[in-house]
Amino acid sequence: MSPNEPATREALLPGRVGLFVRLEANPGARAALLDALHRYTDQLAEEPDTELFLISLDPDNEDVVWLYEWFPDEEGLKRHQTAETFATLVNEVPDLLATPPGLLRVDPLRVHMKTAFLDDTVDAV
Repeated sequence: MSPNEPATREALLPGRVGLFVRLEANPGARAALLDALHRYTDQLAEEPDTELFLISLDPDNEDVVWLYEWFPDEEGLKRHQTAETFATLVNEVPDLLATPPGLLRVDPLRVHMKTAFLDDTVDAV
């Protein structure tokens, strides 16, 4: 790697379990949905099996929020699904949603990331 190339980190992710989750808020309720998701994210230290949790906005639909999350294995996913923090979120969001959550199971295989990525972004606190 030359000195001008950004440092990167790569890893193979054998056995990981991932989910893409599509959440469609009721019209005008996306801000409340995002508030609930941010409160949940602030408590993720209590869910050690949630290795990655990413909240994204849909650029084509102002009511849709996408989540991407991954876990070390099937047991980690099960522990996530039975965690108290997740139960709180699941109880809070149904009234905010126009449709049931859409789930797409994926199994992460490999990650490549610039190591300075998070250092170069604005902290969300």
